Amino acid sequence: MNFHLDFTPKPFTTKIGHYQKLLLIGSCFTENIGTKLKHHKFEVLENPNGILFNPISITKSVTSYIDNKKYTDKDLFYQNECWNSWEHHSRFSHPDKDTCLKEINQSQQQAHTFLKNADWLMITLGSAFAYTLNFAVGKTEKSLTGLDGEVVANCHKVPTDKFNKKLLGLEEIANALQLMLDKLAVLNPSVKIIFTISPVRHLRDGFVENNRSKARLIEAVHSLVDTKENLFYFPAYELVIDDLRDYRFYAEDMVHPNYAATNYVWDKFVATCIDEPAQKLMKEINTINAAKSHKPFNSTSQQHKKFLQLNLERVNELSKQHLYINFEEEKKYFSSSDRNTDVTD
Repeated sequence: MNFHLDFTPKPFTTKIGHYQKLLLIGSCFTENIGTKLKHHKFEVLENPNGILFNPISITKSVTSYIDNKKYTDKDLFYQNECWNSWEHHSRFSHPDKDTCLKEINQSQQQAHTFLKNADWLMITLGSAFAYTLNFAVGKTEKSLTGLDGEVVANCHKVPTDKFNKKLLGLEEIANALQLMLDKLAVLNPSVKIIFTISPVRHLRDGFVENNRSKARLIEAVHSLVDTKENLFYFPAYELVIDDLRDYRFYAEDMVHPNYAATNYVWDKFVATCIDEPAQKLMKEINTINAAKSHKPFNSTSQQHKKFLQLNLERVNELSKQHLYINFEEEKKYFSSSDRNTDVTD
């Protein structure tokens, strides 16, 4: 008896080439995919605003890259001995205001430049729940700034009475995404967009509420994907929820997919979204990565010297064939001084 229903997503009609540039934005699941892409030497820019979950904050951030928005003092607020931005993750927060602004604007400029020439934009939506500023409730600290009713990307541990929580409407989500896509088409008409829904379960919202949230995201995305050829949907959520469908594939918190689940989704992503020449190259890069991770029993032995030399030649050959890939770190490793010593086994 088969206790597992294998789900094979339909391959994309246009697939990702290894030489192409990818901007990834959204939830923490985005960073799982981004890490694996970078490990395989894809050119990736990942979450220029930090991790984002709700579609309003995600669309605002992409729009800010399109507009090349410059942030000023007025966009920051002081809380918990740090300067923060309502539109950025706390990794940008800093005790020094100028440093905070500098890092935000450097990331903005990098994202704008990258997006103008990006081949793919991958957006992972995490939750349809959003938090809006509510300064009318309670006493508002003078250090807090922002527009009342504005959706925030991160609450920065500000007291909960300064926010209202709401479930975004289906039309509200679809309209925000469409406006962003319209602006993006002007900046970069050839960019292709992959939408995914994060399989991370937001159970703090409640079991029923989490499913309502995911359902709205899925329906809003499909209302757009079904209308344009440059929009794609990768079913990361469905692969974990309906294909794996077992708590064995979750971390101890029973919320985040574990290592096995993430690898399973990654394998499906490769087969669905990445073209065959890139997949072949990825296998060769995997061989190099495995060799670089190898821990020799005797690093001064002749056997290990030959191992280093063989892999250096491999890297040099790949470097000649694929001039756009930076193999300097690998070349340096396999050219290590240990290889040139005269000590033998």
